[in-house]
Amino acid sequence: MFGVVFLLLCFITGYFICKIVFPSLNEVTKKTFRGETILLPKWFIQVPAWFLTGTLIMTWLTYLVGYCFKSQREPLFFANWIVMPTILLFCVINIIIDWKKGQKPKKFSWKENFPQTFGEWIFVFLIVLLITQLIFWTFYIKEEKLGVGLSVFSDFSPHLGMIRSFSYGNNFPTQYAHFAGEDIRYHFMFQFLVGNLEYLGLRLDFAFNLPSIFSLIGTFLLLYVLAVKLTGTRMVGYLTALFFAFRSSPTFFVFLINQIREKGSLFEAVATLKNNIEFIGITPYESWGLWNLNVYCNQRHLAFSLMALLLALLLFLPLLYEQTKRLKTIISSNKNQASSWKIKLKFWFQTSFLTTQSWKIKDFKLAIGAGILLGSIAFFNGAVLIATLSILFVIAAFSDRRLEFLCMAVIATGFSFLQSAFFVDGNIISPSFYFGFLAEKKTIEGVLSYIFRLTGILPFVLLISFFIFCKGTERVIFVAFTAPFIMSFTLSLTIDVMVNHKSIMLSLMLVQIFAAGQIATYLKKKLVIFRIIAVVFIFCMTATGLYDYHTILVRNSPKNNLEYDLNDELLCWIHENTTSKDVFLTANYYLNNMLLGGAMLYNGWPYYAWSAGYDTNYRSMMVQKMYSASSKQELYQWVEQENIRYIVVDYANRTSEDYDLREDVIDMAFEKVYQSGSDEWMVSIYDTKKRK
Repeated sequence: MFGVVFLLLCFITGYFICKIVFPSLNEVTKKTFRGETILLPKWFIQVPAWFLTGTLIMTWLTYLVGYCFKSQREPLFFANWIVMPTILLFCVINIIIDWKKGQKPKKFSWKENFPQTFGEWIFVFLIVLLITQLIFWTFYIKEEKLGVGLSVFSDFSPHLGMIRSFSYGNNFPTQYAHFAGEDIRYHFMFQFLVGNLEYLGLRLDFAFNLPSIFSLIGTFLLLYVLAVKLTGTRMVGYLTALFFAFRSSPTFFVFLINQIREKGSLFEAVATLKNNIEFIGITPYESWGLWNLNVYCNQRHLAFSLMALLLALLLFLPLLYEQTKRLKTIISSNKNQASSWKIKLKFWFQTSFLTTQSWKIKDFKLAIGAGILLGSIAFFNGAVLIATLSILFVIAAFSDRRLEFLCMAVIATGFSFLQSAFFVDGNIISPSFYFGFLAEKKTIEGVLSYIFRLTGILPFVLLISFFIFCKGTERVIFVAFTAPFIMSFTLSLTIDVMVNHKSIMLSLMLVQIFAAGQIATYLKKKLVIFRIIAVVFIFCMTATGLYDYHTILVRNSPKNNLEYDLNDELLCWIHENTTSKDVFLTANYYLNNMLLGGAMLYNGWPYYAWSAGYDTNYRSMMVQKMYSASSKQELYQWVEQENIRYIVVDYANRTSEDYDLREDVIDMAFEKVYQSGSDEWMVSIYDTKKRK
């Protein structure tokens, strides 16, 4: 199956790219950032890095070659048959070059490549089990029926529409499935990857789920490596992964107390908790599942981009420790002079800004490669790119070889602007000052109240960690990790400030390393009281997340999931008779068989397009005009002006409260090319190219 071949080539290509551009990855797992010896499994960082880099290259090449063949009926046919053999040739050439240089493959070392501790084996087993269960629980195909989880179907509407626009259609130049006829402002490249895998023969659920599983597993593994390298303790890695999976929040405790008060009995309250299928919350939109594992189920592209962030940190954080080590050496050799903080500050300034080491570029391949890597994720998830650059900006201020950071940032930003200029007519990002994020009261007190209601005891644990357990370098890293969090509460980069929640989750994922470090220290103490405190902290920081996980499983059980017949007559008709250039005038749909057939909607559910920056008000007005047109001439004018190919009339139109449907005018104006159902449930499709 060519879809499997494509994925294998992603890993193999990534192997050779990382070998050439990021050779230091081979040494990353041998020492902590502070220089202490530690032996972590190499594949914990190498396999995610291979998948990330190889997939970025393969996906972008396939898209760009496909774009060159956009005039053909099946651009992906030409794209894949050009890209895959070319990539295979690239791999063979590299093997030959290594052979001619006498570079024999190193003898395989079980000790270097695989876990040496029982804890790491259990860790890998649990994350693979957790992730595979979540991903296939929320999206699967069984007996030609597509099952979509109740907690993800809304977000999957634009995602599956984009996927099918590539696997079933020719979406070059690319348009948004819920707002066809204009540019593409949504980061769609992960959906393109999935669409191409389905085109190559992978069943839709495997095409969507396998890259999602690889991405989320890779994120957990890289996060574990980062935590261990920062602290030198495996326990911190396990706890960081635990806190990443199961969020800290007081929501569970508040909900339980309210249920006990309402029911009058703990047993009845527990029964309510057991049967509940709604996400609980005490802050705005928390009931959407905005902060828990559900985000990684419905925003599959997020985890893929998080791998790029974590890989960049693993590559660039050593430069921070290089300067720290240099500064300590200088202060140590001048102990008599460096007796006061003023003198130490002077030494730091001289070391940081007035020496060659603090500015020079030592590794061009790292700077250029990382810049291209980060720039390439702009249309996989632009928010992660911005967050990554903000973190690295803070780290660069206290690091050696700052010009490498600058070179990386310029290349990444340049790639991002280049992609925006190619895909978008105008600007995707329109930053503006917006204080408070989703806090009900936009004051300092209101924001602090919101943060504590959202994250529970986590801020207190982090404050203790920052002021008591962290030292100079760790404090710099801590502050750098909070950069996306601070930006999210002070800036709105798009019209929809709620999208900042991903940057907040990203920031919390990283700073929780320090919370995990503090708790791990307590667990090592001999005094029982410290261990009790650690257990209490762990329970308070995971209880809500664990209950969210239970809710995800219950909410997305097969009896609650939405099912779509993949052999549906309407779906098959659209697939066989229309293209991605055909714009459908419809009611405001979420996810249905039309989108699964590859239909491009003139004005789908408005929230998706509105949050991406499209003018949905205008199109909503035009939808009303076209469906309520009083004459054929008027309808001809609007349809031609808006480039509508097909008009769909169904139950949603007939019962709409936004307009009075003139089905008789539509029927007199155009030929009906599809019909199914009866009475008010009848689905009729009219072809505007066939006027009466």
